[in-house]
Amino acid sequence: MQQIDTHQMLRDKSLRVTRPRTAVLRAVAGNPHADADTVARHARAELGTVSTQAVYDVLRVLTETGIVRRIEPAGSPARFELRVGDNHHHVICRGCGRIADVDCAVGHTPCLTASDSHGFEIDEAEVTYWGICPSCRPA
Repeated sequence: MQQIDTHQMLRDKSLRVTRPRTAVLRAVAGNPHADADTVARHARAELGTVSTQAVYDVLRVLTETGIVRRIEPAGSPARFELRVGDNHHHVICRGCGRIADVDCAVGHTPCLTASDSHGFEIDEAEVTYWGICPSCRPA
């Protein structure tokens, strides 16, 4: 599992350090692209007990403060990851639902150049690639 300093991450965003917050952070770190139910299951394994609502509340706060990124693939529950602020994208298997990170193009970033910005100052693009992973692809 990825080693993270959960206490420092929370303090950096002026959040109180609590057992549910640190357990949820560790669950997200150890299970990139996990849905809330998976995060809750891992947090419960660490804490013994934590309500589903508490996990959702923690995920909301962590997302709002930019510690956690929430992605919402079509037809799938929201997923959570710690990789934030680098404008990376995702590839998702249509067969098994596996999600992997895809780095954004380096140098010129065409994904940030919209054909019509409608006056917006664009600072992030969300691209989702869909396909079939090697495990699901027929031989």
